Amino acid sequence: MVPADQDGGVMRTDLLLETVPGLDEALAAVDSFDRALVDGLLRPRPDRAADLAGFAHAVAGTPLAARVAEAAGRTAEGSAGEDDFVALAAARTALLGSVHDALMSRVGEATGRPCGVADAPLPESRPTVNLHTAARSWLADLARAGWQGMDHDLVAGAAPVVSAMLPEPSLRRLATLLDGFAAELAASCPGAALERVPARRWADLWSRAMLLTLPGAAATHATDTATGRLLPLGVDLHEHATAVQAQVHAVFEPADGSAPRLVRAGIAAPKPDTVVGAGIWQLLRPHMSLLAAVGEGRSMELTAMPVTGEGDLIWSDAHARTGGAADAFVTARVALPVATDAVTAPLDRHPARIAVPVFLEGYAVRQDDDALTFTVAGHPLAVDTDRIPAAGPLTPEAVAGSGACIALLRWDAGSYRLQPLAVETTVRKKAVALHAGGWAGGTTDKAGVRAEKAATDAVAVLRERAGRLLRK
Repeated sequence: MVPADQDGGVMRTDLLLETVPGLDEALAAVDSFDRALVDGLLRPRPDRAADLAGFAHAVAGTPLAARVAEAAGRTAEGSAGEDDFVALAAARTALLGSVHDALMSRVGEATGRPCGVADAPLPESRPTVNLHTAARSWLADLARAGWQGMDHDLVAGAAPVVSAMLPEPSLRRLATLLDGFAAELAASCPGAALERVPARRWADLWSRAMLLTLPGAAATHATDTATGRLLPLGVDLHEHATAVQAQVHAVFEPADGSAPRLVRAGIAAPKPDTVVGAGIWQLLRPHMSLLAAVGEGRSMELTAMPVTGEGDLIWSDAHARTGGAADAFVTARVALPVATDAVTAPLDRHPARIAVPVFLEGYAVRQDDDALTFTVAGHPLAVDTDRIPAAGPLTPEAVAGSGACIALLRWDAGSYRLQPLAVETTVRKKAVALHAGGWAGGTTDKAGVRAEKAATDAVAVLRERAGRLLRK
């Protein structure tokens, strides 16, 4: 929803369907570089050299133009150095950042919400330079070989760099990225045998890691404190074989009476692959009292809770206590339309990172096989039901029968899509609200109770086995 002075309070979905000028051209330029990275940048073929030239042309007229043109020329000749690869990574990141900004500008027009203003980043302490150099050297070797030319020996070169970085807190962000990236590449070696290369994803990881090797690239905005009332909207849950993460989207109302703003609070935990469904909440609850409040439909009172310039709460239960009842749909109808959107850190400006809380109601629902669409004010908006977690009462069927929805607006595969977080629907002739995080604080649902019990048994067995190994 948007303020009532914009077309009667209905989100302008028509704006989300209009073509964004220059977007296709920017993405095509990114694809041209990604194709070259698949084959490797050591001695590019003529067609890949042409791709690099086109890529450099895409940033002509920007401050990067001369440096990127030089880097692309050297790469095409097979004489590029690490600094040239850094320039190419910067150009790619800038292009995707421009796509992100254009898409977010369109979202801002559609929702009518004010946007936050970023503060200047803090100067970064200078960690051990040789570790940055070592990481950059490995990434450069990887780029020269390309995804189809990589092998286990090349990928294994990241291990000593990661091991040396992990003890240094200021380098853990880069170390974690390199560690996960190398593990993903190792699982796909040798590259020559790959039938399909995730070119966009690997180029994203490579570019981000390359820029993080530069001093100051990981600088963050000053951390402030938040005192006031936190009104949860919904939970975005991510589950993997070995880890689980929950991110709570909420509206924060400062105690000083200043404008409300959108914030996030996240928690992650390692996960045994035997813990699935509602059982995963057991792994997260001990670390964040906010999850219980979400499950119970309550607010949280925050006192000097650390918060980043991007609106991420650095959660500590010592700075929070449970407040009164807080209906997420009341928050969505009343507080969300006037809340200030969070700003985005420079390196996070990527279309895949777009996840904007929105509220819709009065829409028509159309379902074609597995494709679900909400039609709002005569304009269709696709619904991504694949993102609905199994660890809650929300289901695709409930979304299809809903009349109001709290969702994250994302951009995927060339269009905006909705990820439902909660819906108002009718069950057995009774109006109910179903939330993706409805079981975060516990559940009496039969399926949820079974999953919780299975998780308890699985964790107990694993702890007993771990204790036995340690005793030996």
